[in-house]
Amino acid sequence: MADLVAGDVADADIVSLVEDAVAHRRWWAEQWPEGAAYVAGLVAQDVQDALLERYGRWPLCPVCGEGEPHALDVEPELGPDPHWVCSEAGVEIAPVGSLGRPPGTAGR
Repeated sequence: MADLVAGDVADADIVSLVEDAVAHRRWWAEQWPEGAAYVAGLVAQDVQDALLERYGRWPLCPVCGEGEPHALDVEPELGPDPHWVCSEAGVEIAPVGSLGRPPGTAGR
C-alpha cells in the first residue's frame, strides 16, 4: 500500500486489488509456511500484474528519463527482501514498500 500511496494511485478500486492479492497469498503462505518471507514480493507482483491488465504499467521507472516509459520489476522474483529495480538501467530503486521514501529511511 505504501508504494501505491507514493505513486498517488491508491484509489478504492486499486485497494481492492491489494486486498485480493493479500488474501490469495495468505492462503499460499498457509500451504507453504517456509515461503512466508516471499509474500511481500509476490503481493507486489500480483498487484503490478492486475494493474497492468486494468490501468497500465506501474510503478513507472523514476530514473530513465528518455525512451518509452516502463515499469519497475521486483527482484528477486521469488525470495526474501524484494526490491523494485529498473532492469533497463540495471539499478535498484527501493525495497518493496518504500517507493518515494528518501534513501536510508526504509521501514521508518
